[in-house]
Amino acid sequence: METLLQHIKSTITISDSALEMISENLVEQRYSKKEHLLYVNNFSEKLFFTSTGCLRTYVTDFNGVEHNISFSPENWWSGDLQSFLNKKPAISNIQALEESLVLSIDQKGWDFLIKEIPEFVSYTRILFRNKMFAQQNRIVQNLSLTAKERYDNFLKDYPDLSQRIPQKHIASYLGITPEFLSMLRGSNRK
Repeated sequence: METLLQHIKSTITISDSALEMISENLVEQRYSKKEHLLYVNNFSEKLFFTSTGCLRTYVTDFNGVEHNISFSPENWWSGDLQSFLNKKPAISNIQALEESLVLSIDQKGWDFLIKEIPEFVSYTRILFRNKMFAQQNRIVQNLSLTAKERYDNFLKDYPDLSQRIPQKHIASYLGITPEFLSMLRGSNRK
């Protein structure tokens, strides 16, 4: 819980009483490696903050090929917002890539915090804005940068993940094959 509270305090100014109310509405959950937190077409009943470990958000195309959309290592939030906020079936899967400890919040807790804690509204506004910027940048990078440039940006955005998660997941995120990623990694070491 302390990890999240520090994350909130580093993002906004907030009172101790508000932090206490936030912590009362979160539940600590452990997920084993490869365990799913959400499947496509299920309803997302929770949002997740990663305390330790790493989650991935991904989709599967019509050929059965998985495409990683994002990673959520420590201090990152994840969830299918469209499903969670609009009560629609999820359009993505969320899976633990490592043994992970997460804090989850359900719709009732979320609604309570939005209604009762103005600072929480400010915090979520910043999170949503940053997520939107990151997704916009990712789309532009995928359309305009070389694979090497995308890999270099991945290393900046996720500095330690290249040593923690399987290469196939990084390659999927970058839109390249694991073999080509291996070549890029080799050229970065030289």
